[in-house]
Amino acid sequence: MKTVLRVLLIIVVIIIAGVGVLYFTLNKPLPQGERGQAADALAEKMLGAVNKVAWDSTNVIKWTFKGVHNYVWDKEHNLVEITWDDKRVLLNLNDWEKGIAYEGEVEYTGDKRGELLSTAYAYFCNDSFWLIAPFKIKEEGVILQFVVASEGEGESLLVSYTSGGVTPGDSYQWFTDENGLPTHYRMWVSIIPIGGVEATWENWEAKSTGVKLPNLHQLGPVALDMGEPQTGNSLTDIGMSESLFVAIK
Repeated sequence: MKTVLRVLLIIVVIIIAGVGVLYFTLNKPLPQGERGQAADALAEKMLGAVNKVAWDSTNVIKWTFKGVHNYVWDKEHNLVEITWDDKRVLLNLNDWEKGIAYEGEVEYTGDKRGELLSTAYAYFCNDSFWLIAPFKIKEEGVILQFVVASEGEGESLLVSYTSGGVTPGDSYQWFTDENGLPTHYRMWVSIIPIGGVEATWENWEAKSTGVKLPNLHQLGPVALDMGEPQTGNSLTDIGMSESLFVAIK
């Protein structure tokens, strides 16, 4: 028994040491930049590259995150349908009391309803960020800093969120191509213990309303597929019924 315990202790020590080495090897400190004209100019260049004007006039959008969470978002009226597994949630982002939650054919009330609404909202905040984060870089409560990155990386924009969503306090360092189109960012976020983890923003495509959206992200070995998002000015433009959100308006 003592031999077994000794072996287990050695294994635990090795694992802890390995985690420590991994942390100090991969962890990057949050960069420091300068606020002001240069940061604002780079932000405007990014917004122009993804056509923020077209995004503002896009009323509805449909997409899938990793083939697991499916969304129909009536952006004009702040309503969203989220489906996953056998769950279906209709959220009125302006009035949670109007939300509806189903599991299979069963409509939930009480605590179970509240749990599903909260889960769906958390999914929406995360998954929509992976789709539309560039459009959120000048929202209220955001701090922008212009950063001259290390040699070979060029300029970048550090975007820090002081409020909003479900994880305020997160920061993202955006890198772009020569036209301002995002190519990747580094993250300092509460749900990832290592700072500066990098994710790509790939396969940008101009949609029917003119807005540009990504179809893919690569986060280390993990591919985050956005399911070829569709946009429109009405629900019928994306193949949905205009009555989809009647119950929660």
